[in-house]
Amino acid sequence: MTARLRVQSLLATSVLLVFAACSGMTAGMGGELKLSGDQEVPPVSTSASGTGTIKVAEDGSVSGSVTTKGMDGTMAHIHIAAAGKNGPVIVPLVKTADGVWSVPPGAKLTADQLKAYQAGELYVNVHTAANKGGEVRAQLKP
Repeated sequence: MTARLRVQSLLATSVLLVFAACSGMTAGMGGELKLSGDQEVPPVSTSASGTGTIKVAEDGSVSGSVTTKGMDGTMAHIHIAAAGKNGPVIVPLVKTADGVWSVPPGAKLTADQLKAYQAGELYVNVHTAANKGGEVRAQLKP
């Protein structure tokens, strides 16, 4: 093999490796969340808060988690409804550590739920014994 062919072969291999690495990445939408009681419906007066990241891929796959402070959460969910409204649960979150709620592996939105997400009509909230409807909440933004 000539030096030129070796260089071309090496370049082609490098391009394929970069392509393979990139093709495994999922373009996720979404981002950082700040959960608070004033976003609940009706608003909740609480010193509790939460932060997290929930990402939605183009195929509707959901990943991420939220972490709360100042509260003892009993359950957490992703719901479908616009800001200022309450709606049904579409993805129950799993408690993975104290104050940490994670999207379960394999969670995926339906086509209609993905459209609602793209319109800003999904939210995440964490419930407590004192606030069964939810103590802190954040709207998911694409």
